[in-house]
Amino acid sequence: MKARTYLENQLKSFVAQRGHDLPAKLIIESPKNEQHGDMATNLAMVMPRKKGQNPRQAAELIQADLKASCPELTHIAIAGPGFINLTFSSTFWQSIVMDVLKQKENFGRAYWGQGRKVQVEYVSANPTGPLHIGHGRGAAIGDSLARILRFSGHEVETEYYVNDAGRQMRLLGLAIWVRYQQACGRDVEFPEDCYRGAYIKDIAQALIREHGQALLDLPEAQALDLCYQRGLEDILVSIKKDLKNFAVEHQHWFSEKTLVDGGQVEATLQTLLHKDIAYLQDGALWFRSTNYGDDKDRVLKKSDGSLTYFASDIAYHDHKIKRGFDLMIDIWGADHHGYVPRMQAAVQALGRKGEALQVILVQLVNLIQGGEQVAMSTRAGQFETLADVCEEVGVDAARFIFLSRKSDSHLDFDLDMVKQKTMDNPVYYVQYAHARICSLLRKATAQGLALPAASVELLALLTTPEDHALFKALDRFEDMVDLAARSLSPHHISYYLMDLAGTLHRYYNTHHILSGEDQQLLLARILLFQAVAQVLKNGLKLLGVSAPERM
Repeated sequence: MKARTYLENQLKSFVAQRGHDLPAKLIIESPKNEQHGDMATNLAMVMPRKKGQNPRQAAELIQADLKASCPELTHIAIAGPGFINLTFSSTFWQSIVMDVLKQKENFGRAYWGQGRKVQVEYVSANPTGPLHIGHGRGAAIGDSLARILRFSGHEVETEYYVNDAGRQMRLLGLAIWVRYQQACGRDVEFPEDCYRGAYIKDIAQALIREHGQALLDLPEAQALDLCYQRGLEDILVSIKKDLKNFAVEHQHWFSEKTLVDGGQVEATLQTLLHKDIAYLQDGALWFRSTNYGDDKDRVLKKSDGSLTYFASDIAYHDHKIKRGFDLMIDIWGADHHGYVPRMQAAVQALGRKGEALQVILVQLVNLIQGGEQVAMSTRAGQFETLADVCEEVGVDAARFIFLSRKSDSHLDFDLDMVKQKTMDNPVYYVQYAHARICSLLRKATAQGLALPAASVELLALLTTPEDHALFKALDRFEDMVDLAARSLSPHHISYYLMDLAGTLHRYYNTHHILSGEDQQLLLARILLFQAVAQVLKNGLKLLGVSAPERM
């Protein structure tokens, strides 16, 4: 935020002249009441003061210094015991438009993340069936977060962890094998705990087309393995296709099975044993998670020699650490909340601070249609796939709705509302703001008006409260990107875009843009609207949502 940065630099200079740094408790913020100015600070109340000097007296010194050194400030008032309210000049706010038009797609970009290597691992659904809308929410959050972190200067790698080992994959293979036998005429009962979706029958039919009934002559273990492999391959192809259509990128696809088969899980367990962070008891291998605040130690390898998911996950994160990531971000379903401290403990045991692993929990999505919730069950094969929802409402709408709430909040996805082209539909509300500006520019050109070059003289004509509101809204974009990146929360961008779009729509409702007689004022407003369109486009791109020129 240009206003905050400007003021912070001035205050930093003030305290430096007195031999101090800016205090940790310093606040620079926009007042809740706009009548109190553009910005406010509590510096006088938290800075070191001379003996006997009260905050109000310190505020008077700050006031005098800012009046002498800051021509951009037109009003500096002391309130209460020592708060300072500040008002910036019109030219200061008008310059924000110049900044946007000059920087274009780089407006809001930051570089504080340079030199920091980050991995974002997301979706990572078991390849046992198509992606459903819950996976879609995690996909949108992970992809958007990667975009935001890159926009903030980080070196980001994205990854999908393929859970292709363990019980769920054995159940997938068994489900396909049973459906294959049934399709071949064998009377075989379908196991209660297997996957039942129609896609299982489709995979079985594909095996019949390829092999006929030859699998019936194979040893069952070999037939099961063939079914597992075919199921894994087909479902992964489907998942990759769905994610690509959803505008989601994964640079790497990491196989759990390669960790196990390559001996890396066993090597990690031996490392933990060597460090006395793991121990043998009753024939099983245990992790000393109580050393890190857990209520009990956790099993890594059972007495029958089989590995737990925890063992593979530790080895996987050990592999991440060895790849040199400064920050590892995992996006999980909210039902894994109890697993977070355990994994952070494991990261500590592997020699890194627990904060090197940040987990974003994603709550379930309730799909609403016709005013009623749609029942979904992956195991029973009753679910709305991500592909179906995207076909119904479009990728842009799905992504924006998924990103319209904090990730750990429940989300109601109302299919009927999202399809409506009304201001009640949040994605339409934001995209229409961009399209509305593009429409105005086309109409202006059709009237023979040449679009103007940016100039201070034209922008000086923008003096209404509505102009001021848009200036301040544009100035907040950088802060919102910064907040989203630091808090790992893309929804801040969605909130911001809703607010910016609302400010623009209110402007249109207040002013008749093309019908006015003052052509110079119209040109000035065109500059302002071009800046707003650019910021809307920049923000939507961070969400992976398009900025249409026509709607």
